[in-house]
Amino acid sequence: MSSKGAYEFYDYKPAQADVAGEVLDGLRQQPKYISPKYFYDMRGSALFEQITELQEYYLTRTEMNLFNEHLPAIAAALGDKLCLIEYGSGSSKKIRKLLEAITPQVYVPVDISDEHLQQNAAALHKDFPQLDVYPVCADITQMFALPEETNNLTKVGFFPGSSIGNFDPQMARNFLKNVRETVGLGGALIVGVDRKKDVDVLESAYNDSKGITAAFNLNVLHHLNALLDANFETSNFEHVARYNPAEGCIQMFLRSTREQQVSVAGEKVFIGEQENLLTENSYKYHPHEFLKLTSSAGFVERAHWSDAQNWFSLFLLQGC
Repeated sequence: MSSKGAYEFYDYKPAQADVAGEVLDGLRQQPKYISPKYFYDMRGSALFEQITELQEYYLTRTEMNLFNEHLPAIAAALGDKLCLIEYGSGSSKKIRKLLEAITPQVYVPVDISDEHLQQNAAALHKDFPQLDVYPVCADITQMFALPEETNNLTKVGFFPGSSIGNFDPQMARNFLKNVRETVGLGGALIVGVDRKKDVDVLESAYNDSKGITAAFNLNVLHHLNALLDANFETSNFEHVARYNPAEGCIQMFLRSTREQQVSVAGEKVFIGEQENLLTENSYKYHPHEFLKLTSSAGFVERAHWSDAQNWFSLFLLQGC
């Protein structure tokens, strides 16, 4: 047996979005909408890293504490001969801790951005040289095939950071059904979920006192200016984040402070004074609500853990 793990890149050539068409379609809606995926240019990614360190933004810190406390139990429950599938490629502390704890034979990071995916996968392969790494360039919201090298291994999906909350409940159910199809009967999913809680705590997490989240939200306009030759003036917008109890989610908006006309990819877009552009929904779940969702997608609960304040939950699910 080779002392160095295998590495092979699988490119399924996922369909690339028509950025101009997608953005303009969102700006024709009521309310106007900009996809949160446009937060993440280089500056946006750096700002988000700053957000995760903020006192008000409890999500990353609380989930990491749950990992530190419960990874031994997760590893014991999963056993060996594992293939770990990460939905959305990252080089974060969480995936590294999980790789150390469960020591899978194969790691399959999946992401739609091939350059980002290959950079992160190569870095992890360097740091975990015994591990077989098979990055897959695919859309995580669609079905994709796993490399043949994973056929005889127990599949374990990994979706941390309450990223599931960025899907509306129907989209979340569809995503979970696809994961269940991929991991199969007896396969597992480890998923972090932000819980419903005091509205002041929720809203403070998205309205930090340093204004980092506001800068992150406004940066989406800088990104669109660069992508689409648009002429958004960020000084004409303000950051708004509030909890919508009817939907059970935090909603982030950019509110226009004046009546204005903006050019986007050559098309004129009228934005009224005090009109909101929706940039993100972040759904929150009580544990019983989330387990109802996962049950409808073909999973049963193996275990779940929450912090002492019941702000965040970490679930270990099994395909049934």
